Amino acid sequence: MNGVSLKQLAEHLGAELRGNADELVSSVAPLDKAVPGQVSFLSNSKLRHQLDETQATAVILSQDMQEGFSGNALIVKDPYVGFARTAQLLDTTPKAAEGIHPSAQIDPSAKLGADVAIGANVVIGANVVIGENAQIGAGSVIGPDVVIGSGCRLWANVTVYHNVHMGMNCIIHSGAVLGSDGFGYANERGNWIKIPQTGGVRIGDNVEIGAGTTVDRGALEHTEIHDGVIIDNQVQIAHNDIIGAHTAIAGCTVLAGSVTIGKYCIIGGSCAISGHLSIVDGVHLSGGTNITNDVKEPGLYSSATVAMDNRLWRKNTVRFRQLDELFQRVRKLEKRLDTEE
Repeated sequence: MNGVSLKQLAEHLGAELRGNADELVSSVAPLDKAVPGQVSFLSNSKLRHQLDETQATAVILSQDMQEGFSGNALIVKDPYVGFARTAQLLDTTPKAAEGIHPSAQIDPSAKLGADVAIGANVVIGANVVIGENAQIGAGSVIGPDVVIGSGCRLWANVTVYHNVHMGMNCIIHSGAVLGSDGFGYANERGNWIKIPQTGGVRIGDNVEIGAGTTVDRGALEHTEIHDGVIIDNQVQIAHNDIIGAHTAIAGCTVLAGSVTIGKYCIIGGSCAISGHLSIVDGVHLSGGTNITNDVKEPGLYSSATVAMDNRLWRKNTVRFRQLDELFQRVRKLEKRLDTEE
């Protein structure tokens, strides 16, 4: 990309431009690292001092941050959102695949839309439907009866089992596995009897799933990931989970089976959510939180203990085991005091 003019960028962002509309920018950079030809942003007042020294051709700012700045400014309500939209416009990420590689194995029954790109050594099974402009990265395996919507991008070595449907404009990163068996077994006198997982996976539009993340298929009904959900790397989504629209889940979080998470939730990294629970819309779990009961009210929830010196932690662990005994002793003392009064 040769770049866009600040006039074009301002129109793209719906920003007020203060400065030279004809100057060109071709990439984004932090304030303190930017050079001419790059655009930066300022959303944190603690970094205001960097504004006076930045070499960026233009800076995305809010109205209250731009005072005293003599350079080219793009005034927006939320500079971080403005930066995100600018980064999208100037994105130079290569495609996951271009054209159809001769080494790809495509079942004759598969239906490919216009301008589908399929990388080297891709395997596409029977009755697969892939929408127009989708990209399937090298080494990916797409099982039978899969539907991949228009504009989806699957990076290298993604595995999609049978009966997985995804909507439009999804991004699936390398190593992700969609539709693997849920952890379903019955126990007969110590022997585990596998329960076939006959449901599928249903993924909405504009969903992003991180590298190494696993989404299990449903046992009988489908596992569901609704529109606009973003899921980080190394996340486990178990069978029959339902994740509401526009929820974000950070890395290394684990959901047990049959969990329902509402819309617009934010689940921090390394959270653990027990099975058969429901979390309402608008819940925020801080990193490391363990959820063992339904969450019925929106808000911020936390449960992880803070790091401490190991010797103190060992002492506190012993005291934690004594909590019930101490509680019972306090109750007895309270009853005795009540009686004496």
